[in-house]
Amino acid sequence: MPKATKTRRVTKSEWLEAGLRALASGGILNVRIDRLARELGVARSGFYWHFRNRQDLFNQMLHHWVHEFTEVVAENEEIQALPPKERLAAIVDMVQDFDLARYDFAIRQWAIVDPETDEVARKTFKLRVEFIKQAFRELGFTGDDLQMRTHLFLIYTGSEADAIPELSKARRRRMAALRIDLLTRPGDDGG
Repeated sequence: MPKATKTRRVTKSEWLEAGLRALASGGILNVRIDRLARELGVARSGFYWHFRNRQDLFNQMLHHWVHEFTEVVAENEEIQALPPKERLAAIVDMVQDFDLARYDFAIRQWAIVDPETDEVARKTFKLRVEFIKQAFRELGFTGDDLQMRTHLFLIYTGSEADAIPELSKARRRRMAALRIDLLTRPGDDGG
């Protein structure tokens, strides 16, 4: 009598992460149920335990990205309770430690071809802007100075790993600390 093989169980989160990896490596057309099942080492039928269809996967991937890559930071009560400069440092640490910007480019590309994705992505990026802007506002910045500091922080924090991949983790941390010191220092109004 043949020995029964144990079936590997894959969580919804594993499917969603596999979907996001596929999105990042080849765009939304690369997100195929068969391909994800092969990557995860399971039968295609396991997909339907978690999702109704491919569109349901797409919707849940997007909401997974919103929650796991933005809300976990913006809604974190411990981070919110920190003084503004420490809050900014904690955000940088989380983005770096968990590579929270790794799917942002892929989401932006997907948003170009899908209006629903575009709407969710815009709201999510706006949430990030408002969260960071609040820290700089608490430090006393206003107007264009507030906008510039917020945008520089977000763009640099979200793009540094892709733009300058050769930096070691330790060097990246040192540079982030210098950047936060620079961005939180009161500016010269030139008056």
